[in-house]
Amino acid sequence: MIKLLFAIIGILVGVIVGLVLPITYSPTYALYISVAILACLDSVFGGVRANLENTFDTRIFISGFFGNAILAAFLAYIGDRLGVPLYYAAIFAFGGRLFDNFASIRRILLFKRTVRKKKEKSENELEN
Repeated sequence: MIKLLFAIIGILVGVIVGLVLPITYSPTYALYISVAILACLDSVFGGVRANLENTFDTRIFISGFFGNAILAAFLAYIGDRLGVPLYYAAIFAFGGRLFDNFASIRRILLFKRTVRKKKEKSENELEN
């Protein structure tokens, strides 16, 4: 529970810093940044899933977070230079994994909730 609290605080701090600081970038980099953000979101959802499955490893998360972002931006850059929309490969791969991770997170949370309710119900029946 404390990890979730730290995650929520980190997200809020990040959003506030992003809104307050006047950092802008050239619109020509929008494609690279958007694909990199998609890759980072995939890593975040994968980290949440791993945490719920009790298999989270910080080294794997950090290397995946930065590695995926760099790879996605690199694919977009190379595709831009070649005149081929290679960023679609990154969108397809990371977007698909993002939805798979979200579906797994949803299933895990629903399963834990169901188990908790069954446990509470059996405890209540034993008390009566």
